[in-house]
Amino acid sequence: MRAVDAAVLILEKEGATQTFGLPGAAINPFYSAMKAHGGIKHVLARHVEGASHMAEGYTRAKAGNIGICIGTSGPAGTDMVTGLYAAAADSIPILCITGQAPVAKLHKEDFQAINIADIARPLTKMAVTVLEPAQVPGTFQKAFQLMRESRPGPVLIDLPIDVQLAEIEFDIDTYEPLPVTRPAATRQQAEKALSMLDAAERPLIVAGGGVVNADAAELLVELAELTGVPVVPTLMGWGVIPDDHPLTAGMVGLQTSHRYGNATMLASDFVLGIGNRWANRHTGSIDTYTRGRTFVHVDIEPTQIGRVFAPDYSIVSDARAALEAFVEVARDWKAAGKLADRSAWAEECRDRKRTMQRKTHFDDVPVKPQRVYQEMNKAFGPDTRYVTTIGLSQIQAAQLLHVYRPRHWINAGQAGPLGWTLPAALGVATADPEATVVALSGDYDFQFLVEELAVGAQFNIPYVHVLVNNAYLGLIRQAQRGFDMDFCVQLSFENVNSPEVGAYGVDHVKVAEGLGCKAIRVSEPDDILPALEQAKKLISEFQVPVVVEIILERVTNVSMGTEIDAVVEFEELAERGEDAPTAIALLD
Repeated sequence: MRAVDAAVLILEKEGATQTFGLPGAAINPFYSAMKAHGGIKHVLARHVEGASHMAEGYTRAKAGNIGICIGTSGPAGTDMVTGLYAAAADSIPILCITGQAPVAKLHKEDFQAINIADIARPLTKMAVTVLEPAQVPGTFQKAFQLMRESRPGPVLIDLPIDVQLAEIEFDIDTYEPLPVTRPAATRQQAEKALSMLDAAERPLIVAGGGVVNADAAELLVELAELTGVPVVPTLMGWGVIPDDHPLTAGMVGLQTSHRYGNATMLASDFVLGIGNRWANRHTGSIDTYTRGRTFVHVDIEPTQIGRVFAPDYSIVSDARAALEAFVEVARDWKAAGKLADRSAWAEECRDRKRTMQRKTHFDDVPVKPQRVYQEMNKAFGPDTRYVTTIGLSQIQAAQLLHVYRPRHWINAGQAGPLGWTLPAALGVATADPEATVVALSGDYDFQFLVEELAVGAQFNIPYVHVLVNNAYLGLIRQAQRGFDMDFCVQLSFENVNSPEVGAYGVDHVKVAEGLGCKAIRVSEPDDILPALEQAKKLISEFQVPVVVEIILERVTNVSMGTEIDAVVEFEELAERGEDAPTAIALLD
C-alpha cells in the first residue's frame, strides 16, 4: 500500500479519528487516503492556525482524545507554530501533519518548501521530516507513544509528497500501539508526603492541569475528603474539585484568583502541589508565595521539579498514580485514626469564602462586565463547558464564574494566543456535540480568527459565543497605566455602515450573520439573561454558532496586582448577598 494509506490506518487504530485542516497540493495524497479509507472525520478550517487550535480543543474535551491538524507544505506548517506553542505550553497532545516538497527538492528552494521540522522542534516532543517511505509507520507509532508518555505534548510529522505516494509493505492487522510508561509514586513516597502534610497545622493541596490530563479528579476529591484538607485548583486545574465543594478553597494568583483563595494561601503553612507548574501568575514573587510554608511537589516530568523553586520534598509521578498511592495511605491512616482533624482549618477557609466576595450586581449602562458573569452563572449550569484565552474577559471570568467538573474550563494557559477561543470552542463542540459549549472573548480575541465562525455554520457545530465588547485592548490598556499612557490600544471608530454601533467600530452582528451564524446584541444589563436564554434556543434550532455581543463600558480595571498579598481592587466589594447574588458562597 502507499505510505499515506498506512498512516491513515494507523490513525484509526490509535483511536485518533477526528482531523481538522486544509488540503493542498503537497498533502493531497494524504487526503486521498482519508477519502479512500473513510474512517477519518475531517473539519475544513479557514486558517491552519485555527485548525491547530481546533485540534487542541478536541483533545482537551475528553480523556484519551488526540486532535489532528493537517496542512500542506510551506506556510501551512508555519501557521501551525502558534498552535504547537499553545499545546506544548499547556501539556496537550496534538498531532500536526504537513505536506512537503519531494525529497530531492528539499534544499533547492522549491515552491513552498520550508524546513518545518527544524522550526517546530523546540515546540514539540518530536518534529521530523520523514525521508524514507518505510519509516512512515514507525514514525506515526512513535508519535503516539511520545504524545501520551511523560508530560504530554504535540508532535509534528512532515511528509514529502514522494514519500506519501511510495509503495511500502505494511500489515495493519498486526499493528499494536507502543506501550506508554509513566512514573508512579511508591507507597513509601506517599507516606513521606502525607506525614509532612499531617504534621502541618494549616495544609493545602494545589491541584494543577496534570490532574486533568491524568483523568484523576475523583481521586483528588477523595484525598481531600479523607484528609479534610482544602484544595486550591490552578487555572489549568479548575474543575478537578467542584466550586461548591466544602473543601474548595478558591484560586490563588495575581489575576485569575479569588480574594479568599489568596488569603487562604497566605494563612497556610504547608502546600502539596500535584501536577502543577508553579506558574508565575499563580505565585507572584517566590519569596511572598513560599515564605513560612513547606512544599511537596508531585510532577510527571523530572526536570519540572525545582524549575521555579526547590520544594522541601518531591515525587516524580503521574498525577493519577500519585493520587492512587496517597488515597491508599490516607484510607489506611483514617481507619487507624492517624489523620489529624482539619475541621477547624477547613471552616476558617469556608468563612473567608463566604465573606470575601467581589460585587457583581451593577445596573450601569453601558454594562459593567461583572454583571455579564453574574448573568452567565444564572443562564449556564454545571454541565457547561467554558472555553477562553487571555484578556480582561478571561481574568474576570475566572474570578466570577463557577466550574464544577474537569475539562469544563478549557483555557489557553501559558501561551494565551489571541484568536484561540473561537476555533478551540469548535474543537470542544466537535468532541462533545451534546454539551453546552460557551466561548468567552473580548472583541480583539474574537476578531483574530473570526473567519472560523463559517466552519461552525458549514459543519453545524453549535455553541454560544459570549462577546464582551469595549472596543479596547483592555488588558494592555490596564498594563499601560504603569507607563502613564493609553497608546495604540483603542479599537473604537465610527462605522459608516453601522451607525447603530456608535464608536464601537466593528459590527460583530453583521460579521457573524455574514459568516452564516446567528447573533444578538445587548446594551442593557437586564437584557443579558434573556439574550443568553435565546442563544441556547437558537443553537438548538439552527445548529450553528450563536454570538451574544454585550456592549460594555469602555474602561474597566479588573482586580489584579504584582503579589498575592497586594491585589488591587478597583471596584467596591460585596457587602450583602444582593451585591453578589450568584456567588459560590453567599454573604447572608
